[in-house]
Amino acid sequence: MNMEPSSFANVTVSTKANVYFDGKVVSHSLILADGRKKSLGVIFPGEYHFGTGEPEVMEITAGACEVVLDGTSETLTISAGNSFDVAGNSGFTIRVAGEPCEYICSFGTP
Repeated sequence: MNMEPSSFANVTVSTKANVYFDGKVVSHSLILADGRKKSLGVIFPGEYHFGTGEPEVMEITAGACEVVLDGTSETLTISAGNSFDVAGNSGFTIRVAGEPCEYICSFGTP
């Protein structure tokens, strides 16, 4: 189980929201002082597919989701405090039921 940070110090935040699927998935981009990129977001109930350019680590900070990574048929159940890795140039389908799911996504090498 991962312990997610409750805040990030010394970051640059994009005030323009990343809005997907008619507002059902919303995030904000962060750049940490060391140049690493992250996004913080919320996923409302539904099923969505995302593609990746570079590797990603999705850390679930509240709620829960089910995930199927591209090229697999296994459904992973991920709850708050846990994460899943997504290969670069790949993707995943994420399903959220009930309460919204909150996440931190780390791009490239986390």
